[in-house]
Amino acid sequence: MKNMSNMTDDLEKILLTEAQLADQVKKMGAAITADYAGKEILMIGVLRGAFIFMADLIRAINLPVAVDFIALSSYGAATSSSGVVRILKDLEENIENKHVLIVEDIIDSGLTIKYLIENLSSRKPASIKICTLMSKPDRRNVEVPIAYNGFTIPDYFVVGYGLDYAEKYRNLPFIGVLKSEIYER
Repeated sequence: MKNMSNMTDDLEKILLTEAQLADQVKKMGAAITADYAGKEILMIGVLRGAFIFMADLIRAINLPVAVDFIALSSYGAATSSSGVVRILKDLEENIENKHVLIVEDIIDSGLTIKYLIENLSSRKPASIKICTLMSKPDRRNVEVPIAYNGFTIPDYFVVGYGLDYAEKYRNLPFIGVLKSEIYER
């Protein structure tokens, strides 16, 4: 098992520091609080990558917030989306007439989030908005309406702060760019 210093040896560089992440999450929380004033939010975290971001974000929102999670798969063990999306774990909550805020770690091709929006829209929520920590527009195959975007990043393979490669690196407290030789083995 790799320790933290060995994991950082697998990185080309740190893209987003702990301080940058914390500052942006606070700003996003304030914007969400203002936009949803007088409403209750049902935050839906997309597992597994979004769980750390969502935990920090929920603490930055000063409103009543309910939480649920959904798990989707479009990658399998690959490093890019196959375009075929499967629901691995569905919601526990009924979302009808609720203000849904989907919380995602990263949006690249847009295919997974587009599928999720279409699926959840059929369940008749009052509203659906997307909140993502990072967006990679250079990889976008379909446009998706992102209401809250923490960072727009280049087409790097990133890990840390919940994002993984082969179930490793999620516990890094920052976002790092993984060396290509790690995932091209």
